[in-house]
Amino acid sequence: MGIGAPQKIFGSVKSFSARGRLLSRGELQTLAESRNLDELVTRIKSTVYINAVSKLTKPITAEKIESALRSHLADIHYSLAKSLGGGSKVLNVYYLKFLIWNLKLIFKGKVLGRSYEQVEPYVNLHAEELIGRRDIVVKALVAKDMEEAVSSLATSEFGEEIAKAVSLYNEKKNLQVFDTYLDKVFYKQLDSALKASGEHDLVHLIGIDIDFYNLLSILRGKFWGLDEQQIQDLIVTHTQSAPKDLLGRMISAESVKDAMSELSSTAYKDLVPQIDNAIDALSEFERAFELAIYKAINRTFTRMFSFTTVIGILKLTTYEIRNISAIAFAVEQQIPVQTVMSKLVIAE
Repeated sequence: MGIGAPQKIFGSVKSFSARGRLLSRGELQTLAESRNLDELVTRIKSTVYINAVSKLTKPITAEKIESALRSHLADIHYSLAKSLGGGSKVLNVYYLKFLIWNLKLIFKGKVLGRSYEQVEPYVNLHAEELIGRRDIVVKALVAKDMEEAVSSLATSEFGEEIAKAVSLYNEKKNLQVFDTYLDKVFYKQLDSALKASGEHDLVHLIGIDIDFYNLLSILRGKFWGLDEQQIQDLIVTHTQSAPKDLLGRMISAESVKDAMSELSSTAYKDLVPQIDNAIDALSEFERAFELAIYKAINRTFTRMFSFTTVIGILKLTTYEIRNISAIAFAVEQQIPVQTVMSKLVIAE
């Protein structure tokens, strides 16, 4: 079952009104100028996030603020999906990100030999509770070791990819492989949901998301020293803006820099940094790409009553919550205001 026209109109109107309440650069700067976390929470209470932080208990930590905001985001997402009758496969797949966030934390914790007591405070199960999928995360969390955690997911949609992640981690000892393989599950499902939905308006917006995953996975794979077959296994699909032959040329390239230079005649040519150092080039490219996605999302609001605005507001709110969480961390660690402001994903 898809979404009917009245529900799309309702969702779009709701999205436009929520966009009007997003925080401006100036408001985010005011938050970043807080002298301590208590002051930050007081300032957050003058925004739409008042209910999210009003139940926080002392001592306030950046971690508690982020967790409260993530619960708030889950509530927004859940109520948006409900108001659309739960008929959007694409919207339902985006919800998987909450489960993936927790699974990344749990598996990295297992690898680092952290106990249940060390990992549990960072896991927020509110999103899973809303949709009745708490068990999947809890089983992985309480598993006594990595092997048991992997087998607890064996019959879920994460089973195959998490097993590959563990095996690659054992070979390369890089924690980021968990991010990449769990993200792969998400983007694979997103691609399937988009194809099944018939929502042509969403093709461009979701295509950029898929390109972001594919291109960064190839570049990271190069950086980690994976062979061509291993990198090929990370690819979820191809799009018009990053077709199969382009991905193939990037996978076959000698280095990160050579792979990036394959983008020089594509829609992403302006995002390629002119830096030789592979780590810096990767992080610059990732940031430039996120800003490009952010701009693309904002462009979806030029059309009223389009379902893209519903996905758009969800993504903009996710960025905003990430920004406020980064500010909380910066205030806690006494990081200079201009440093944190330069890292946020906001309009230039």
